[in-house]
Amino acid sequence: MSRVAKKPVDLPQGVTATIAADSVTLKGAKGTVSLALKAGIRVIADKQQLSVEIDEKSEGLMPIAGATRAHLANMVLGVTKGYERKLELQGVGYRAQMQGKTLNLTLGFSHPVNYALPEGISIETPSQTEIIVKGSDRQKVGQVAAEIRGFRPPEPYKGKGVRYSGEQITLKETKKK
Repeated sequence: MSRVAKKPVDLPQGVTATIAADSVTLKGAKGTVSLALKAGIRVIADKQQLSVEIDEKSEGLMPIAGATRAHLANMVLGVTKGYERKLELQGVGYRAQMQGKTLNLTLGFSHPVNYALPEGISIETPSQTEIIVKGSDRQKVGQVAAEIRGFRPPEPYKGKGVRYSGEQITLKETKKK
């Protein structure tokens, strides 16, 4: 079995696990997260720990067992502390503002860009050029941040656009005569 899959996942105080035949659901202070299990992989709850096991008959499940264990560890972290991704807007007139469940972006287009928040995600705008995406599901937080960045990715000549906090943009030289 995979070395990663052999290590159990500890459940901290306040996190409950519900194990069904084909899924695992974790519930904690920051929310509820589910994981669908592939056929041949079982999750076993033992005291305050979760462990992953595979069927001996099935082949090729060792890497998937390790990935399942890593997903479970990320889920535990998500329902206890949560995940966040910071985005920055770079450019003259680029602004972000929350209105209810919609993120309004002014990104230099002839029209404003409105982004409706998916379930389980919250967005904060501490300033007009900062966006903080928060949630308990790591994949969903990253996907929402990538979708927002996708509206206007940083361009390579001036660096204008939506970028992740701390992202380095390599600027190209302009054309020479």
